[in-house]
Amino acid sequence: MTSHTIHTLDLNFLNIPNAIAAYLIPHARGALLVECGPGSTQAKLTTALAAQGYTPADITDVLLTHIHLDHAGAAGWLARQGARIHVHEVGAPHLLNPEKLLNSATRLYGDRMDYLWGQFLPVPAEKLLVVGDNDVIEIEGLHFKALDTPGHASHHLAYIFEETCFSGDVGGVRMPGLLHVRIPAVPPEFHIEKWRQSVARLQQENIQRIAPTHFGIFPDAKLHLKAVAKAIGEIEHWMESTLPADPPLAQLQDDFVAWAEQRSRNAGLDEAWIAAFEAANPSAMSAGGIQRYWRKFRAGEAESAPRVA
Repeated sequence: MTSHTIHTLDLNFLNIPNAIAAYLIPHARGALLVECGPGSTQAKLTTALAAQGYTPADITDVLLTHIHLDHAGAAGWLARQGARIHVHEVGAPHLLNPEKLLNSATRLYGDRMDYLWGQFLPVPAEKLLVVGDNDVIEIEGLHFKALDTPGHASHHLAYIFEETCFSGDVGGVRMPGLLHVRIPAVPPEFHIEKWRQSVARLQQENIQRIAPTHFGIFPDAKLHLKAVAKAIGEIEHWMESTLPADPPLAQLQDDFVAWAEQRSRNAGLDEAWIAAFEAANPSAMSAGGIQRYWRKFRAGEAESAPRVA
């Protein structure tokens, strides 16, 4: 059983509830966060902290699952308030010098960058702590086991705290009250086989609760991870039936958005729930990741496969 309180802070990204969470855990000298959200939600994070009796200066540590802007954008700002930032060794250089990360994101989001993500400040070197696979992070008597869990990103960690897994994006996207999971297959590092291996690894852990960043804490970790594995398989089936024709990206985006919406409708979701999923995980973005994965890892296999008359 979890003996320490975990508060789910809804950062109300773009004024949409249940899109991005940060998880607050109090300790003897203040509190820590798992995830911190983007720079664009700094004011909402401050308000959410105040509701629990904390200020940004009370945050001693931030554990990042990975460095994508919706998870790590406010890390540099919090480091300037005094927080230590814990991050995967592959992601650490991009927090010290985010130029390459921001250039890559700008190619995707264009002139919407500031509106969506706000300011992304570098993390000072003295505030940056590199985390490796199986490292145990101790903070004021609280212990977090870090697991290298690629598939969504090569620099992805999941954290096990007592019997709760903070799964970042490798645990998929789920909304409170539902057992329906979507897979954020965004470029440039979506990789089906690695994602499956990460899910299998999490299934071997003693996890009772799972806390994806999108969104909330769920008490049915085993069922959740089965749903993630099933969703990966469904994406793979769609990909294998669609990508051999090599449609242009714009068409692929339209097709995948339609497929994802129909999949959610088949699961009984109404338009409001579908809109919430799209806010947390835009399906058009996943189309780009799927296309890149297919061209890099699968297209050669498809071309060399024997043709059936």
